[in-house]
Amino acid sequence: MSKLELSLGAWVELLESWLSAQEAAALQQVLTRELGWEQREIVLFGKRILQPRLIAWAGQLPYRYSGQTLEPRAWPPALEPQILPLCERVAQAAGAAFNHVLINRYRDGNDTMGYHADAEPELGPDPVVATLSLGQTRCLSLRAQRPRAAEKALRFPLSAGSLLVMGGTCQRHYRHAIPKQAASDVGERISLTFRRVLSPPAR
Repeated sequence: MSKLELSLGAWVELLESWLSAQEAAALQQVLTRELGWEQREIVLFGKRILQPRLIAWAGQLPYRYSGQTLEPRAWPPALEPQILPLCERVAQAAGAAFNHVLINRYRDGNDTMGYHADAEPELGPDPVVATLSLGQTRCLSLRAQRPRAAEKALRFPLSAGSLLVMGGTCQRHYRHAIPKQAASDVGERISLTFRRVLSPPAR
């Protein structure tokens, strides 16, 4: 899919088969094995709940979202030969520099991500965000923060090896989610979401 221009200066671009099936399967296997997966508490509508998915991350600076802070963390040494060149490839494809990767592991269709924007202050105004998908296909739903009458959410099927880039004013004017699906219909999916953190979060 070529770049899709949205309203108010936002855009998205979906690069399908950006990684080959073999590359995607091998990367999913090594990430599953080598990363330290966690299920953390987040604040949602004033309540603390467990995230409905597992997470891992790597980044040079702390990153805060949903009431939690992810401290700086290096990639496991066993991953560096494979993951560092991949990060450079993602940056070239997205046309942006990144220094933080949040990795989400959706174990089945019950694991989900609610509507949100990657608009934390330390990401700066209008950040470019890139998401690399591995494993089972899940749909990303994208809707305007203030939709016009009869304006429906867009749905992007994110298959293994696809790279989705959101740019322009997308994080300012749009919200995205990974909706729940029937657990029996969906296997495991891992997504790597690339961001650039500009400064440590204010205390």
